[in-house]
Amino acid sequence: MKIGLLAHIEAKPEHADEVEAMLRGAVELAEAEPGTVTWYSFRQDATTFGVFDTFDDEQGRQSHLEGRIAAALMGSAETMLSSAPVITKVDLLGAKAA
Repeated sequence: MKIGLLAHIEAKPEHADEVEAMLRGAVELAEAEPGTVTWYSFRQDATTFGVFDTFDDEQGRQSHLEGRIAAALMGSAETMLSSAPVITKVDLLGAKAA
């Protein structure tokens, strides 16, 4: 794991449960991506969600950005999200795995 993505997702209040369900279900899609090393989705409060994932190389990260999870997230932006997701590329400085 050398690089990652951090996504900030803000749901419309009336669609927060749908966004949660979408993120819970997306783990199966992440498991099918060979270039995605780790994938986490989380909920910060009633309408704020996030995704953090890691990759060994830029090819894996780019494949993920062009994959089914990103497409579903962007496809729901107009109806379920209060704004477009903010996705930031990050470089990993350290990690501890179980």
